[in-house]
Amino acid sequence: MNITTTYLNMTLRSPLVASASPLSENVSNIRHMEDAGAGAVVLFSLFEEQIRQERDALYHHLTYGADSFAEALTHLPEPEIFHAGTDQYLELIRKAKAAVDIPVIASLNGSTLGGWTQFARKMQDAGADALELNVYYIPTDASLTGQQVEQTYIDTLKAVKQSVTIPVAMKLSPYFSNMAHMALKLDEVGADALVLFNRFYQPDIDLETLHVKPNVILSTPHDMRLPLTWIGILYKRIQADLAATSGIHSGEDAVKMLLAGANVAMMTSALLKHGIEHLSVVEQQLRTWMEAHEYESVAQLRGSVSQLHAEDPTAFERVQYMRALTTYHPNMG
Repeated sequence: MNITTTYLNMTLRSPLVASASPLSENVSNIRHMEDAGAGAVVLFSLFEEQIRQERDALYHHLTYGADSFAEALTHLPEPEIFHAGTDQYLELIRKAKAAVDIPVIASLNGSTLGGWTQFARKMQDAGADALELNVYYIPTDASLTGQQVEQTYIDTLKAVKQSVTIPVAMKLSPYFSNMAHMALKLDEVGADALVLFNRFYQPDIDLETLHVKPNVILSTPHDMRLPLTWIGILYKRIQADLAATSGIHSGEDAVKMLLAGANVAMMTSALLKHGIEHLSVVEQQLRTWMEAHEYESVAQLRGSVSQLHAEDPTAFERVQYMRALTTYHPNMG
């Protein structure tokens, strides 16, 4: 049975990819991911704010001399909250590449167009096999049009593509007026893959302190429905690879994403809940399903239930919404 797949111009031993998370902050965990069966590892994200903060601090000391004190950047988290600075991140890439044989994908997280995108070249030079560009952008300016918001994504991708020669995956949110059109525009600009979807971490309110606080909720299998829908719709309609992320907890979940058309199924929450070794469990479940349904390879099953190949293509669109509402029978006790 052949479970290899292609992603970002690379052949992976498995379609199961460990996505960006705190688990990839040290080399021992990355080696453990390889041993457990990961086809590739996406390192935790380096944030635009970290790059800007370090650049501004360097400029301050070069400009004002060694005896001056930098003003505290109180609008940003303390440096230790970021876990690693830019130099440490580049060193992690080097050490990870030396320690494992599977691809190591760097992750760059930002929200605006600027010089921080040039850091992608340093990630490439450190040895990253590819780059995942995570544009985590929540527009709050009411004067911005949808077209302006979308252009930010396009311009950011262009800037990164001009800085590197390694493949670049674009990690997106689903909140566009026309997701299919946005996917097509990014495909035309040169995205090597689209990662669907980013999850926005909405804040909560502490009722005792009345402070707004972060609230991280791990995904559940229910969260996979949205990326599954769009991967099924986009399969073969764009040239870019498709990576499914959010809600993948079992081999059966991974199979569904592959059937819809995903090149890879990315996992974070399941590994945080069950440990890195859960990758081997998911791989065995994938193999068991493929054997039971007489599939000889991942390539054979991929996209076979996409919108292009589904017995009922309308199931991905409005008609499915109507069917769901008209066929559901509530329990009235």
